[in-house]
Amino acid sequence: MALWTAGRARVKAIAVANADTNRAARGSIAPTMKLGNTLAGDAWGGLAATLVALPAAIAFGVTIVSPLGGGYAAQGALAGILGATALGLVAGSFGGTQRLVSAPCAPAAAVLSALAVQLAEDELAADAALLVLTLTGIVCGALQVVFGRIGLGRLIKYMPYPVVSGYMYGVGLIIIASQVPRLLGAPREASLWTALGSPALWSWQAIVVGVATAATMFVAPRLTKIVPATILALAAGMLAYFGLALADASLRTLEGNPLVIGALAGAQAGERATPGRWVAFAALDGGALLQALLTGMTLAVLLSIDTLKTCIVTDALTRTRHDSNRELLGQGLGNLASAFAMGVPGAGTMGATLVNISSGARTRLSGVFAGAFALLAFLLLAPAIAWLPIAALAGILIVIGVRMFDLDSLQLARSRATVLDFVVVLAVVVVAETVGLIAASGVGIALAILLFVREQTGGAVVRRQARGNRMFSKQVRLPDEMAILDRHGAQCAIFELQGSLFFGTSEKLYRAVEEALRECRYLILDMRRVQSVDLTATHVLDQIADMLAERGAYLLLSQLPRDVPSGQDMRRYFDATGLVRPEGAVRAFAELDAALEWVENRILDEHRVERAPEQLLELQEMAIFRGRKPETLAALEACMEKRSVAAGEVVFSRGDADGDLYLIRRGTVRILLPIDATHSHHIATFGRGDFFGEMAFLDRHPRSANAVATADTDLYVLARERFDALADQHRALADKLMEGLARTLATRLRYANAELRLLGTS
Repeated sequence: MALWTAGRARVKAIAVANADTNRAARGSIAPTMKLGNTLAGDAWGGLAATLVALPAAIAFGVTIVSPLGGGYAAQGALAGILGATALGLVAGSFGGTQRLVSAPCAPAAAVLSALAVQLAEDELAADAALLVLTLTGIVCGALQVVFGRIGLGRLIKYMPYPVVSGYMYGVGLIIIASQVPRLLGAPREASLWTALGSPALWSWQAIVVGVATAATMFVAPRLTKIVPATILALAAGMLAYFGLALADASLRTLEGNPLVIGALAGAQAGERATPGRWVAFAALDGGALLQALLTGMTLAVLLSIDTLKTCIVTDALTRTRHDSNRELLGQGLGNLASAFAMGVPGAGTMGATLVNISSGARTRLSGVFAGAFALLAFLLLAPAIAWLPIAALAGILIVIGVRMFDLDSLQLARSRATVLDFVVVLAVVVVAETVGLIAASGVGIALAILLFVREQTGGAVVRRQARGNRMFSKQVRLPDEMAILDRHGAQCAIFELQGSLFFGTSEKLYRAVEEALRECRYLILDMRRVQSVDLTATHVLDQIADMLAERGAYLLLSQLPRDVPSGQDMRRYFDATGLVRPEGAVRAFAELDAALEWVENRILDEHRVERAPEQLLELQEMAIFRGRKPETLAALEACMEKRSVAAGEVVFSRGDADGDLYLIRRGTVRILLPIDATHSHHIATFGRGDFFGEMAFLDRHPRSANAVATADTDLYVLARERFDALADQHRALADKLMEGLARTLATRLRYANAELRLLGTS
């Protein structure tokens, strides 16, 4: 699944779009902070969150059961209240996010109302349909518990942004479509198209109430920041309803009134919370149980994503870090409790959580308070809740649905660079409205993966390339050796690769090295920036190696990552696939420098007349002293110490105060810059005929690096103090030595400059 790259910023934008909840609670910060008590702050935040979440929970519950018939509105309202209570008490107690408030939410309402419509079309008995909804909630909660236990919390939140945006549009449209008939006052079982096409079914009183509620919901945040807009909108709807009731006596009757919820304590509502509801289980067939299972799986994924999205925003606002796996466990337990209590499932809700934070909440206890206040509201205000107008709840949900639209995603259609991302958004919306939300998510993810593959195949796999006469190892060579490498180093081609090597980029890799395959004897692929390799790319590398082996050439792989982001150990993977074999033409090196040094040694062995590394060099054989008079060299050698160093022995260490100059008669010495107690950076390697230690010799400062013999080594050691004494007697000798040092250092610097220019132009 592609990384939701803009996750935090985009989700936060969606949250802030709920301006009524965000702004309404800011005015309560000051009184809460004055309390100076965490418990009081949690209680105040929980109360404010309840005022926001409870009306929506009731509306969601009514929406879900509406397709089953007009007589079930009370049961739906009760289910919303019980869901808010169970989720608040249980998820707040066991969750892993401070200040999060859980309650019934729009995705749950969208999925379950679609299921209720399907059950009604299948002519399943209402009691059996209610039980299927309950079983769906149980499956959802159980799966969320499993998600939390097996550690999916860190993975499930990585949903591509276009998919999330399209999903939000889809849920919003589903909510709006389900509420338009309620706003028009059509019978509760009427569908959207039936209601729109039959004006005779409309109730002008319902339209007045619904429009007054929706208008207040939009305007309230601009007028006040103290009272949540949902409360003001609901109050406006009830005032409009009772204002109309003054002129119409039928509106003052609760029994049989289709425009209000109805008594919550009636027989139907009470029956929903009793063990007798399970009797309907016998009426369920395999198809109904399969629907509950599949819808529960859909709901588990959607509610988990919705919760973790809210958790990310909460972390950003409170500078905390949530435990995603623990949160999924808490949400699962909360949804299980809600299902067994016959409540509506839900998730961590954005609006109520923002209000909770702004109202001074500090801990998870605030979510528990929100659940307790929801239960208290039901116990104390049940008679008033019975008079809630259906159209008022519809007006609130329509505004919530509109605010779920991520309008910023429309900008994606204006640029050619992002138009395909907009296509993903559009595809998710279309599938969500025509098939379902889970299918929409699947289609969106599939399209996002295709776009990701397209983007990966469009990028370059070669970051930099060079030839061996322009890029050299850190083995410092003598001037005559460098001359050979200048003439014949082009036999080696170096390619620094990047990105992912997979079936989509394998052909591009082959074409990039095709010319070098025909011309070079050594092909080095630097893999340090490679993110992953699949079997197709490995097969292409194997073909490249075979083509090189046919003419006695070699493929060298350097710096194979052992811990790429995917967790792949590339060296082990190549060993398992048989690419790197002891008898094969493929060599693997820990560093690019080691590969370059191996190639350089082979080129030098092939093109110079003689090489006797076992013999000890004398001063006159060293390039820096060639042409000097024997008596002069004898005087210089008399000032030098001859020293032997075993392989692995330290010649000098960083911080040493000696200013000696070292000349290598035989062996090799590596210069290392310490990074920490266990790691060092390889600066250079010096071999037979080279010198090192010149920096401290020239500037008399402490050593800046470590020098370690990598083979048994014999040295000439010239102390600075003895050189100064010699210089008083042999000024010409001292000048010649300094001139030789300067000339060699200048040559090294020229090659270093050439490599820097290569890096700058690649």
